[in-house]
Amino acid sequence: MLNSSIYKTLNELSELLSQLSNEDFSKPCPALSNSSIGEHTRHVIEMFQCLEKQYDLGVVNYDKRKRDQYIQTDTLFAKQSIDLILNQLDKPNKFIQLQQFIDGEEILIESNYHRELLYNLEHCIHHQALIKVAVLQLENILVNDNFGVACSTIEFRKQCAQ
Repeated sequence: MLNSSIYKTLNELSELLSQLSNEDFSKPCPALSNSSIGEHTRHVIEMFQCLEKQYDLGVVNYDKRKRDQYIQTDTLFAKQSIDLILNQLDKPNKFIQLQQFIDGEEILIESNYHRELLYNLEHCIHHQALIKVAVLQLENILVNDNFGVACSTIEFRKQCAQ
């Protein structure tokens, strides 16, 4: 169920990227404090990549992202990066330590692979909501009404409609 939700969410993002020119993808958006759709997309992709690359180590530090400018300026490369993530998701759940440095001190928090996948899914949906703000200012771009909406909110809306 978790992986299918990630596939669905990342595929929605990929489909959106198919509609965008590289110019629209990388153009600063005033409503997003001058960040671009590409920057938000890169951030989402790199969080998943970070989990993937550090899985074998068993210690994940999301601050150790590559921050690849190419992902945020080239929609095709971003889509290829999403495809690679989707092809690498199926891993056994295992214990993972989440590492963070706060005010110069290391913090290690116990977690597991599935919990971190869930975090990345929710994080992705949050950034898709921000991306949607920028996309709605563009012409001729189709975006699903539920793009950037949390799964729990979608379920709640369904219950209210009944």
